[in-house]
Amino acid sequence: MPIQHPRQISISDYTYHLPEERIAQFPLENRDQSKLLLYKNGRIADAQFRDLPSALPFNSLLVFNDTKVVQARLRFQKPTGGMIELFCLEPLEPVREVQQAMQQTYSVVWKCLVGNNKRWREGRLEMPLGPYPADGMLWAERLAPAEEGFAIHFTWSPGNRTFAEILDLAGLLPLPPYMNRDAQQTDQERYQTVYASEAGAVAAPTAGLHFTPQVLEQISIKGHQQAFVTLHVGAGTFKPVKAELMEYHYMHGEQLSVSRAFLHQLLHHGPKPVIAVGTTSMRTLESLYWLGSGLSLGILPQEGDELLVPQWFPYEVRTTLSVQEALETLILYLDRQGLTHLQATTRILIAPGYQFKICTGLVTNFHQPQSTLLLLVSALIGPSWQKVYKHALANNYRFLSYGDSSLLLP
Repeated sequence: MPIQHPRQISISDYTYHLPEERIAQFPLENRDQSKLLLYKNGRIADAQFRDLPSALPFNSLLVFNDTKVVQARLRFQKPTGGMIELFCLEPLEPVREVQQAMQQTYSVVWKCLVGNNKRWREGRLEMPLGPYPADGMLWAERLAPAEEGFAIHFTWSPGNRTFAEILDLAGLLPLPPYMNRDAQQTDQERYQTVYASEAGAVAAPTAGLHFTPQVLEQISIKGHQQAFVTLHVGAGTFKPVKAELMEYHYMHGEQLSVSRAFLHQLLHHGPKPVIAVGTTSMRTLESLYWLGSGLSLGILPQEGDELLVPQWFPYEVRTTLSVQEALETLILYLDRQGLTHLQATTRILIAPGYQFKICTGLVTNFHQPQSTLLLLVSALIGPSWQKVYKHALANNYRFLSYGDSSLLLP
């Protein structure tokens, strides 16, 4: 049966009324005390997040995104007093891979959003890295327009620091725009998952914010497996769908990194349940199938030096390749290249009509109306997304990044 093409999806069909007071502005005191909506085979039940280990299907593999949010907002003050904010989106030079770019010293070029752009016509911005001259200085110079932003050349002194260290010193945590507030001290801890390790995201993989060491321990005690992938969440995750038809929406690209050991673990897990923790983990897992299929067919495009899953690739490629064959193809590719990790970019759009290849369930928060994340949820559970969201609104669930959670099992 051919896959229905989602180009003709009207985004206005995927909306609901979200009162402003239902958007969680701050995290709960304890991560695992958030509510957990359980959806299984069309039925809904209410629980607490600490109940998740008991609610999972037998012998599940939970896949987490271990990306770490970087302090990507840089606020420079001009000599005239005006403020220019630079929001670092992705590296351009000398390398485009996020984790390598974070380890660069002396100078980097990043694509940035520029706040108060009209007030920065020319010249170099500068920011002290501490109260004393010996603490050093950060400079920013605008080079040229880039897609939805500008190429910004950063240099700093002393130059032996990495760019990751510079952001830690000079940057601010990039809370989602709908919070409309500056980050506070508590956000430094709570807007990171407890297992975050790979710096590079400009937004948190928020489904993971509910997990505590105790919940992770209970997951293991219950006999479930755990694994980690990396997808560096970009600002595009908050990008609204402005086109009425999805055909005219351009999906943002995000970098993923998956170890050879994980591919083997996934391969040997076989047909047992695979539960993605968050939409970013789900996008990563499903992209693996299409990366393997594209390599096997010899039709996979590249973005720069990296393999790429284009937005419409899953809907336009005819293949009967099994998941096992796709994963084996990826392992063979790594072996031939002498690599321990698969690096790629994905622009995959998971929307109604998508046929899931790897994931059988999802742990996720409640998403904005008319968003690609809501389309992903609908792709998984169909029209029941409306019933799920109606129940959450009627039962005082908190929404968006710091909100409550759900376990969706179609």
